[in-house]
Amino acid sequence: MSGPPDGPFTGEPYGRPVTPRPPGRRRRWLRRLAAVAAALVLLVAGLGWVLYEQLNSNITTDDETAEELRRWEKQRPSALVRGAQNILIIGSDTRSGSGNAKYGEDSGSQRSDTTILLHLAANRRSATAVSLPRDLMATIPSCRKRDGTYTNERFAQFNWAYELAGTACTIRTVENITQIRIDHHIVLDFNGFKNLVDAMDGVELCLDKPMDDREAKLHLPAGNQTLNGEQALGYVRARYSLGDGSDTERMGRQQKFLGALVRDMRSEGLLLNPTRLYPVLDAATKSVTTDAGLDSLKKLYDLVRTVRDIPTERVQFLTVPRRPYAFNSARDELVQPDADQLFRQLRLDRPVSVNAQVRPADDKPRDDRHGRGRSGRDPGPEGTDGSATEGGEAPPVPPATAAPPAAPPAPPSQAPVAPRTGSVPSSAPAAPMTSPASQAPPATTAPSPLSSVPPTYQGTTAARGMCG
Repeated sequence: MSGPPDGPFTGEPYGRPVTPRPPGRRRRWLRRLAAVAAALVLLVAGLGWVLYEQLNSNITTDDETAEELRRWEKQRPSALVRGAQNILIIGSDTRSGSGNAKYGEDSGSQRSDTTILLHLAANRRSATAVSLPRDLMATIPSCRKRDGTYTNERFAQFNWAYELAGTACTIRTVENITQIRIDHHIVLDFNGFKNLVDAMDGVELCLDKPMDDREAKLHLPAGNQTLNGEQALGYVRARYSLGDGSDTERMGRQQKFLGALVRDMRSEGLLLNPTRLYPVLDAATKSVTTDAGLDSLKKLYDLVRTVRDIPTERVQFLTVPRRPYAFNSARDELVQPDADQLFRQLRLDRPVSVNAQVRPADDKPRDDRHGRGRSGRDPGPEGTDGSATEGGEAPPVPPATAAPPAAPPAPPSQAPVAPRTGSVPSSAPAAPMTSPASQAPPATTAPSPLSSVPPTYQGTTAARGMCG
């Protein structure tokens, strides 16, 4: 008895074998699919490598500073805690370079408009950023300039160090003040800062009161505001036209903004979104000049990842304890023993506590823009912008009882050894030196012994800053 003419599933008559699909055809399709997948993987990997190399090439490496610091190695403090990191962040006010001319005339000089010492704890459970006032009176050591000549040691405002001899001189001055060894440095100019903020689509900040300031180009209501790059630059740079006109208040605004910047950069919407992350990385890498220890995308990413893992309440910002300089209220001096206590805590990698109290006014005069010359910049060294001949203010003169500083050290020989005390040889002409009385720090009583219980400093954290 025969069955139905066709099989129920095969469509073939009963009794006929099923014709299998040729195995060669199936293998060809698998090979084609694997080839396409491999091509896509190689394309993505190649594109990723190109983008990675592009970001790496954006970073400017500063080998000159490292070479100069090696010359003075024997004079530098030693690192005391393995794993702790101290990074000096310098905001340069240079007007040279693309996009910077709009912020003032390029006089060929530059100063450290903002200087922040960032301490990362060895256990990476806290980060402390300490602002150093640009007007802080300090002993600036003899430094080698780019032309090979040497400046004289002098007692002057801190930000002269950068104008006199660049980053290495600033680092050595900070190390003299704090006795903290600087491991790395980052230099950022106006335009780089602005581009970074714009690449992040702005930074959200809480304004306690409205800002309507023509000089700073800020016209903002109170409350939560998203500042674009130009607005952010005006907010962190404005000094004489906002608040009480003090540098202390400006540093407070800078710290508040940096806290908001850290908070926004830690957000998932940025870090997990490649279309937003790449422009930020591109702007960041184009904006910075660093030492060799931070001059790759991987090194910078490791640094950012380190900070990202720190609780926001332990990312702290404060200003070194300061007060108006006793002999010129337009300048600053350290408050002791609080400042030394702070530096000691950082050297030993011990916790630093801050609170959210509003900083008091620093009682600086506002009538003459703190002794500025006609150009609107602070009086500078070496007869530069704002010197006495230009209507600027001469360096402060301490009382006659102050002892003059020791003679400036001679430049080091070719070998990287510390220079000996003596006169600068005629073959290396030194920068013009003002009279000893105008450079000597005032005679003061010895600071009181450091307290066993460190003080709490006025500051803020990355966890604060939003309204409500």
